[in-house]
Order: sequence, then C-alpha cells, then structure tokens
Amino acid sequence: MARLSRALIESSEVPQGKDSAIVWDSALPGFGVRINAGGTRSFVAQYRNGSGATKRLSLGRYEAMSIDDARRLARSTLAKAVHGYDPAEEQAKAKARASITVGSVADAYLLASESRLKARSYAEVARHLAKHWEPLRALPVHQVKRADVATAMRQIASDRGEIAANRARASLSAMFAWGMGEGLCEANPVVGTNKAADERSRDHVVNDVELRAVWRACGDDHHGRIVRLLILTGQRRDEVGCMLLSEVTGDMWTIPSLRTKNRRPHDVPLSSHALAIILTTPLRDGRDLIFGARDNGFSGWSKAKAELDARISENGDVVRPWRLHDLRRTAATGMATLGVLPHVVEAVLNHVSGHRAGVAGIYNRASYQEEKRQALARWADHVAKLTGPDE
Repeated sequence: MARLSRALIESSEVPQGKDSAIVWDSALPGFGVRINAGGTRSFVAQYRNGSGATKRLSLGRYEAMSIDDARRLARSTLAKAVHGYDPAEEQAKAKARASITVGSVADAYLLASESRLKARSYAEVARHLAKHWEPLRALPVHQVKRADVATAMRQIASDRGEIAANRARASLSAMFAWGMGEGLCEANPVVGTNKAADERSRDHVVNDVELRAVWRACGDDHHGRIVRLLILTGQRRDEVGCMLLSEVTGDMWTIPSLRTKNRRPHDVPLSSHALAIILTTPLRDGRDLIFGARDNGFSGWSKAKAELDARISENGDVVRPWRLHDLRRTAATGMATLGVLPHVVEAVLNHVSGHRAGVAGIYNRASYQEEKRQALARWADHVAKLTGPDE
C-alpha cells in the first residue's frame, strides 16, 4: 500500500478473473480508487456506520477530479461517519430528493386532479404545467426558488401575455400546495411572487352603447353566433360553445349537470331571438355539436375575440376593455334593470344561493321556468330594440 498518485492509479490493473480492484491510499485509511475491468476508475471512501456495517461511497470519477480534491472529500466523508452520520444514506436521500422534480410532481398532480376538475379546466392546467412552466420541469422541487418562479413568470408574460402569466401562476401554486399535502415538497415558492398584472375587478358591465357595438360587430360565423347567444341567454362561454343540438327541445335548452359549474342540470328557456340563431346555424351531417369544428366544441377563443375587437374599432365604435364573461354580468344587470326579481335572475344564471340553496333549490327548479322564460324574453326584446335590425 502506498500513497495514491497518478502514476500508481494509472499503472494499477484488475487481476485476471476479477471484475474490479481497489487501490487504497496509505496516507488516509478508507480512501482509495476502484478500478473496473473495463478500465474506468473512481475514487471511493469506505467506513463503518453506526450499526457496524461496512459502507463504500463513490466520490467521483478519476478523470473528473484531482487526487487532492478527492482526498479532501474522502476526509470529510470519513469524519462524518466518525460522528455518527452515514454518508451513503445521505447520498441516497439526496438522489431521491433530486428525482422528485417539478415535472414528476406536475404529472402526479394532474393524475390526481383529472376526476376533480372539469375537462376545460383540466386541459388549461395541464397546458400551463407542461408548456408554460417547461423551463422548471427538470428542476428538483426542493431547489425551486421564488426567483426561479418570478423569472419564468416574466417570460410567460412577455411571450403569452400578462393574464396568461397570472393563470399559469395560479396553476403552479395549486400544484405546489398539493405537493406539500402529499409530502413531495416542503414549501410553495410561488407564494410571495407578484402577479404579472392586477386584473380588473369582476364587476364590469357592458353599457347599452357598447352592447350595441359588440352585437353589430359579430360576424355571421360560429363565434359571432356564440357571442350573441351569450348576450341573450346570460350563460357561460363554454356552456354555449359546447351546446349540443340534442340538448334543445322546442324552445328549451337543458344543460346537463356534467356541463354546469355547480354540477346541477339547468333549463334555459330560449327566446325567439336566441332560438333563431341556433336553428339557422349550419350543421355538419351526423354532428350533435352546434358550434366549432372539433369534438370538444368551439375553440380558438382568443383569436376570435381579438378579431371581434378589431371589427368594433373598424366600425368606429369604442368599447372599454371587456371579456366574454362580462356579457353574463351584463345580461343579469339588464334583466334586473327591466324589473326582473333577484331570485329569478339567479335562476336564469343557475346560481344557487340564499333561499335557492339546498333542498328548496331542488324543488324550486321547475317552479321558476315561467319566470325565467318571461325574464329572458323581456331581455331579448330589449336587446333587439337596442341593436336594431341586423346589417
């Protein structure tokens, strides 16, 4: 046994018939070089743990570090063993922690959330975690810092817009919160980061002048028809965008529980104006979906909304920044202004609160049909007078 040197290490060979051999250092007991039959050489440290078992820990490839650096690392490792620590066990735990990456936690979170989230919400969260946060996916979750999230957020805002960045932030935060509950991570690095933008409060109502501008800018395409139905019915964007012809019986549109936010079936009496839009929409043979070209209803919302806004401007009209969901609030406010009672407006919107909650809400479902019909008819007549004849 001699002090390890480059010459000693490179001249040493594995005995015939053996898979490997270890050349030990005379200056530091427990420190050596393992030589494999294939020629690879790695520094090792050998020690006894607290239970007396012999452990051998690889310190790194011979080609990647100097002998002096390897000796210093071995001395530190052996000192830990003397003080009761098990370096091999610590290394195994570190490898295990490193294997729990943002990507692996995201995949587990999506698997656990698939049955809980609505299809559209699930697809949106999956897109955020797979695409928007792709730069973080390879990082171990315990290494992700607030600065990493903030840096990625700025890039998302630059590439996809501030609102998209806010939505992506919410998805990542929910993933980390779930991961903490599952014991996969110890902290949520999203907490404390800034939103890309402060979003408008959810009380925006499109006024009559703006509503007329929006209505008259709607093209004779699926998106334009959807927007007009959103105005006339006050229902949610995806409820209209994924409307099935089989859901419409006479002048009643029944949205099944699987497609409503509160998981309760919802009957929407259709005014003559709304029914005309549905019945005049060209359908493809054998297709139950009224809108869109794919199997999941209408898509391409952002592009179609941008084109609608451009037409509004081309018409010389001015509409404050708005989104499609504002039309639902506008319909509710409009019906209330026309004298429709609050509980009837709630029934039209499929809101369950106050005296409509619980058992009473279930038994009152049918009793509000006529009130809802009258409310939506009055609102449709108001919209028709406001917007004038179609151009």
